[in-house]
Amino acid sequence: MEYNQSICGKVIRNQRKKRKISQEVFSGFAVMARSHVSEVENGKRNLQLDTFWKIAQALDMKPSELLALVEEEIQKEK
Repeated sequence: MEYNQSICGKVIRNQRKKRKISQEVFSGFAVMARSHVSEVENGKRNLQLDTFWKIAQALDMKPSELLALVEEEIQKEK
């Protein structure tokens, strides 16, 4: 399985929207600039582990849970 930053961003955006959190509020939870969140969600930014971890925490998820969702979505795209 190959990493796909666009799919990762899509999963993050879907999880954020599922929780009805705006990008502005979410960026505060994740301690990131809103523009950075936007770039991640649009697949324009490759995530480093510490950023992925912050995002998972902001979504009130374990990083492994978020990663599992990304893996599932990548499998669907094949």
